[in-house]
Order: sequence, then structure tokens, then C-alpha cells
Amino acid sequence: MDIPVNPYEVFKCDVPNMSTSLYFVVNDSFYNKVLPKHNLPEGVIFAGLKEIAEQYPDLIKQYYGKLASVSEDAVSAFNTTFVQDGVLLYVPKNVAVKKPIQLINILRSDVDFMVNRRILIVLEEGAQVCLLVCDHAMDNVKFLSTQVIEVFVGMNSLFNLYELEETHINTVRISNMYVRQEAGSNVLLNGMTLTNGISRNATEVTLAGEHAEINLCGMAITDKNRHVDNHTFVNHAAPNCTSKELFKYVLDEQSVGVFSGKVLVQAGAQQTHSQQTNKNLCATREARMYTQPQLEIYADNVKCSHGATVGQLDESALFYMRTRGISEKEARLLLMFAFVNEVVDTIRLDALKERLHLLVEKRFRNELSHCQCCSAICQK
Repeated sequence: MDIPVNPYEVFKCDVPNMSTSLYFVVNDSFYNKVLPKHNLPEGVIFAGLKEIAEQYPDLIKQYYGKLASVSEDAVSAFNTTFVQDGVLLYVPKNVAVKKPIQLINILRSDVDFMVNRRILIVLEEGAQVCLLVCDHAMDNVKFLSTQVIEVFVGMNSLFNLYELEETHINTVRISNMYVRQEAGSNVLLNGMTLTNGISRNATEVTLAGEHAEINLCGMAITDKNRHVDNHTFVNHAAPNCTSKELFKYVLDEQSVGVFSGKVLVQAGAQQTHSQQTNKNLCATREARMYTQPQLEIYADNVKCSHGATVGQLDESALFYMRTRGISEKEARLLLMFAFVNEVVDTIRLDALKERLHLLVEKRFRNELSHCQCCSAICQK
């Protein structure tokens, strides 16, 4: 179902001092009716899968569906069966894409609607790129979206991926991401949920080469009866690799959060360094958080740790702030903002980090609507 207007005219990037190469997916189709010239470096491809499959069939055959198993995961099988289009990001060997690429996913329909999205990302050896993916729902009908992302990161490559969800309470979003890293690669994955309905994010990372590093971060701010799941699996399949995980939730009213993270250190993965942290704040007695950090280690020369906490605001800190003339409501907001700030600070783009600080503050003050999706503001 097409959007009745050109999204490049309806939406604009609202991240101050940040220039991005901007693209859109409308429901489940890459929007290519009007494409501005972004002057991507030579050899870099960012286009619809349907179009690219005709131009580069060997490239698609080599990577598409190689990480997302249709025999082991029902969501991936369902998505693979019904997906109609998708997006390919390809960065050739030793090419650095200096300007961040921004992809805005728009859900738009007059009736209840289901979409299936696909993203294939390939970085050859020594490549560098930053991708910002924003999910936005324009209407208050019921949406169900499935998404499968496959990421291949070559030797000594650098990849930063930021995902920001600002949909609405009638949206169900199920996303599976599969990442394979070769030797010396460095990846940052940061997923932030500000407004949603029901979200389930599953991320599987394989560190296949020595000295690969993954930083996996996430944040969720929930209220009403919203629900956010984050499931992670990091497979240390090679020695001398590093993984760091940090997930934080702030849950209000009757909302529910789930974190399940597993780190597998295989027998040959000596000198592994792994750290997994999940911290959660329940603002009401009715809010619920379920957390399950896991370590499975088959090597004897490793440094691994994991931990999870679930609690409420520090009453002594609240009392201290109130004695300094700060209202209870404002003190609670400041403490919650400081709690999630650690995740926001992992963002490596200063302009995006500043914008997220503002969006998080608005979210805590109930001033953020799904119509202000990520860096895109609807001008209708």
C-alpha cells in the first residue's frame, strides 16, 4: 500500500547539525519513485532488494538467507515466505562511508495491516559505515510487522547500527537480527524503544574471527500495557574476542519488559572477554520485569561476567533532591533520565546523541507522540 505523498516532502531529518543520506521504506516496499542523489562512495549500494536481485543476482545468492535459518526459527521462515521487497546495503573493500545512512520505515494504512521487511547488510574487508533505522507508524490502526536483518561484517570492518522505535500502542513489531563478524571487526548495535505496543527483538551474533568485538546495547521506556522483549545470543567461536552488553528498562504503570541474554564461549575461544549487564527500574508496583542472563563456557582461559538487577527509584536520592527544592515529580524524572543515560551515551554520533537526550526527556514527560518519529517529523 503506497503512501499518497512523496515522503521526502512530508518528512525531514530533525537531528541538529547531522547530515544523513536519507531513504524510506513504505510499509514493505523500498520507496524509489523519487530518489535524491546522495553521492555515496563508488561501489556502495543502498537500494531495494527487488531491484538489486535483477542487477546483481550473484551477490544476493551469496548472502541472502545464509544467516536467517528458515528451518530453525518460525519468524524468519514466515518472513522469508511472505516478504515482497527489502533493502540492501553493500560496502566494498576498504571503502569508508563518511556520511551516516538513515532509513525510515513508515507504516501507513487505513485498515489493519501486516508487513514483512528484510534488510541485508554486507561489509567487505576494511569497510566502514553507520546506519540509523527508524520505525514510524503514521496511523492508529493495528499493525503487525516482521523484520529480518542479516549482517555480514568482513575483516577489520567497522559497523555502527542504531535502531529507534517510535510507533504506537496498536503496533506489534517482531524483529530478528543475525550478525556474523570476521577477524578484527568492530560492531556497535544500539536498539532504543521509546513508544511502541508489543516489541520483540532477537539478536544473534557470531564472532567468527580473532579480535572481533561486539558492543550490544538497548534501552526501553514503557508505560500503560506496552511490552518489550530483548533476546540476545552471542557466540564466541574464535579466540581473543570481546563482547559487551548493556540493556536498561524503565517500566511504568502495567507495562512488561523481558530480557534474555546468552553468551556461549566455545572450547577453542580462549582469551575471551565478555560482559553482560541488564539493569531495570520499575516505577510502579504493577510493572513487571523478567530477566535471564546466561553464560555457557567451554574454555578455561576467559574473563566473563553477567548480572541483572530489578528495583525502584532510590528513596534516599529522592529525599535529598526534595530537600534541595526540587519537586518530587521533577526529581523522579531526573533520576530516570540519569538511569538510561548510560545507554544513550554509547552513541558515537554526537548530533544523534544530543537528539536522543531530548527525545528521552520528552518521553519521560509524556510529550513525545509517535508522530514525532525518531529524526522524522510529519509535516501534514
